[in-house]
Amino acid sequence: MSVALIGPFMRIFTMNVRAKRLLPILVAIFIGSNVVGMLAPNFQVLLLSRLLSASMHAPFFGVCMSVAAAVAPRGKQPQAIALVQAGLTIAVMIGVPFGSFLGGFANWRAVFGVMIGLAIITMLGMLKFVPDVSLSTESNVKNELKVFKNPHILIVMSIIVFGYSGVFTTYTFMEPMIHDFAPFKIVGLTICLFMFGLGGVLGNLITGNVPEPKLTKYLFYTFLLLFLTIVLFVTFVHNAILAIIICFLFGFGTFGTTPLLNSKIILSAKEAPLLASTLAASIFNVANFLGAIIGSILLSIGLPYLMITFVSGGIIILGILINAVNYFYEKKHFQFEK
Repeated sequence: MSVALIGPFMRIFTMNVRAKRLLPILVAIFIGSNVVGMLAPNFQVLLLSRLLSASMHAPFFGVCMSVAAAVAPRGKQPQAIALVQAGLTIAVMIGVPFGSFLGGFANWRAVFGVMIGLAIITMLGMLKFVPDVSLSTESNVKNELKVFKNPHILIVMSIIVFGYSGVFTTYTFMEPMIHDFAPFKIVGLTICLFMFGLGGVLGNLITGNVPEPKLTKYLFYTFLLLFLTIVLFVTFVHNAILAIIICFLFGFGTFGTTPLLNSKIILSAKEAPLLASTLAASIFNVANFLGAIIGSILLSIGLPYLMITFVSGGIIILGILINAVNYFYEKKHFQFEK
């Protein structure tokens, strides 16, 4: 939640800093936060390091997506944004299991050390290779805050909040559901999580090629896939083969939806290009927070995992309905270039 709250303010304060300079600064904040975390003498300092890291998360990915869109050829912005998201997806796919392994093999401080090393390499690469592009010719707070008066952007933000809250309500408990119901244990669980990641990478790359005029249409497809996958998850996971398939489809739908939504919100905010990209990352974290809270509450009152997936599906239906509102709004107010 700290990512969602701190990110937009951080972006407003840094909107006059050019991307080529800002990105290394944000990575430097990340490095500093991990140094604090690695050396933390107690939990309070460790928590402070996580808050410091959260401050750069949304602006960093927002600026990265904006730079990618700025350097992309005309009409190829969605693909460029999706490539940035693909990098994040692959990083999660590799980093999460490796971090868990390293933490068990060595200790948790070693994980921070590795992240510091990788971040230093990232910062050097950005200093060398990130182009010096201008993201806005009229970057001021007044112009950027107009994003909150744009009904189109507010509709897209609502799609993210409701559609993705449903996804995270189930995603939060995916691993324990596999552990409790699937007919295999550690190795099978690892395979399922790997297939989820593989599905995520492929979903991201495939939907990343969707042109702007078709983004809303493809959102219907990916949300419908997520709805079916989630409501059938507990049933399918009892069978080893079906468990692997359903995890792959869940990953495909989850990460196949994100580039569509990122592109929608960034390309819709012509009057607020700097803040909109950060808002995209922030709103996803709001959905993450709400989904985890909803799932935890349902579990705490004694509902079984099956009912949690049904509630998730119901929330996703809300996202689909709001996307329908967006479809008719765009049909009335926009004429996309073919």
